[in-house]
Amino acid sequence: MGLNPMKYSVSTYIEQQQHLVLALQPLLVSLVIIATILTIASAFLQRNSKRIFIALLFAALFLLSCIIITRLGNLPVQKEMLTWNADSFPEDWTTLRDKWWTFHIMRTIAELIALALVAWTSVQKQPAK
Repeated sequence: MGLNPMKYSVSTYIEQQQHLVLALQPLLVSLVIIATILTIASAFLQRNSKRIFIALLFAALFLLSCIIITRLGNLPVQKEMLTWNADSFPEDWTTLRDKWWTFHIMRTIAELIALALVAWTSVQKQPAK
């Protein structure tokens, strides 16, 4: 599920998380938004096959849940964490770290379910026209 931060020292955690957030956040958020839009478009294109259409809509909902989890869960923690340094961090930093990690696991599971649904639809036989 990524780089598990549970055993990192505070300085390692701060350095690693700040680097990852600043380097990858814009790219990863964009990719999930694009994947959501493309999945919705694919569902529309597959609307004649009820099974595939519904599976793609569910995949889009799981991708949308990733966006919501990130926006309401991960981002507030990340914004606060970006203000920390090795000499100045909250006493409850492990609580915030654990909160971020829980949200990260939730969105990763949602993304994997979405991916599995999209993959499943790609191997389904199309109904005869």
